[in-house]
Amino acid sequence: MTNPLGSRPTLKVATRALVPPFEVMTVLRKVAELRATGADVISLCAGEPASGAPSGVRRRGAEVLTDGTPLGYSSALGLTELREELSAHYRRSYDLDVPGHNIAITTGSSGAFLLGFLAAYAAGDRVALARPGYPAYKNILTALDLDVVELDCGPQERFQPTVGQLAKVHAETPLAGLVVASPANPTGTMFGPGQLAEIAAWCAREGVRLVSDEIYHGITFGSAAGEWGGDCAWTTDRSGLVVSSFSKFWGMTGWRLGWALVPDDLVDAFEALAGNLSLCAPVPAQHAAIEAFTDESYAEGRAAMADYAEARTVVLSRLDELGWVDVAPADGAFYVYARITPVLGKYADSRSWADALLAAEGVAVTPGIDFDHVHGGQTIRISLAAGRDAVDQALTRILRFQRGL
Repeated sequence: MTNPLGSRPTLKVATRALVPPFEVMTVLRKVAELRATGADVISLCAGEPASGAPSGVRRRGAEVLTDGTPLGYSSALGLTELREELSAHYRRSYDLDVPGHNIAITTGSSGAFLLGFLAAYAAGDRVALARPGYPAYKNILTALDLDVVELDCGPQERFQPTVGQLAKVHAETPLAGLVVASPANPTGTMFGPGQLAEIAAWCAREGVRLVSDEIYHGITFGSAAGEWGGDCAWTTDRSGLVVSSFSKFWGMTGWRLGWALVPDDLVDAFEALAGNLSLCAPVPAQHAAIEAFTDESYAEGRAAMADYAEARTVVLSRLDELGWVDVAPADGAFYVYARITPVLGKYADSRSWADALLAAEGVAVTPGIDFDHVHGGQTIRISLAAGRDAVDQALTRILRFQRGL
């Protein structure tokens, strides 16, 4: 039977859309499928705090649905009250005066990255970032037709970029931007004392727009950082963007709420883009998030942090037994990143090893290929966010699995 409409041309899929999937989401799908069959699975693959949102945030989230609070659109940059609370947070935690008009509330930190990259960079611009690193940086930049410059940051660099690396690639072909994170995903490493300030100053001097991911601030271990946990890039220079979120310290992953500190010259562009792309961040979540800055909410966040610290201690105490090497320092965030080459056994890479571990022992970890396409086939990331007990049980299962290789 002939097609009454005749032959049709083949429709294309834009090449910008052909970015790799987020490996963590693939692992989470496998976890959900196994749990649906009744399997006992311990998931250490996602950076999702088991504690969830603070009590006050949950209460307020329920109240706004019934108490007549206006839940229509907010301004494109967010509720004034929430931006004022964030301004107070920066005064209290960093001794920084950040005016409310320089704060934008976004749909998660992901929304802040998209808006920030669009506002700060043009197609074809060269933007540097560390490898290993959070895959969405590279994938969003690639989808926006930017030229990603990967800096190979291994144990020698403590998995963080250096001014020397930046100067070298900048001299070859000028950079337009740099994305950094401290504490970082997947390694948990942080810049040493003064290192972020040195990088921020270099960027300002060379005309390179810095984007500083500070989403894991508040989650640090030992003496790695100050009371809040991390230096803010705006302490040194305010020409860059700072991105953060309610997802990690406050455990509000599904509320999809983040923010950005936006320099004066980008505020208008950021606001115009926000209004066109999302209109505004979720308004019920914005109202609830005002309660994130109470003493009660800070205390609950610190209690969760203490659980991550105990989980971290458990992992570090069993590293010799596990046989993992080149373990990242894990100064902050809630991850341990390690090379598992000595225990790969019959498996070709960390992805096949992780798949076998999940099938055999019901433990989900993230293969490093998600974070490093060069060396990641030899590494894994485990999340401490499930808490001490879950991590301890998972390690016992992992050791049993490794003994059978």
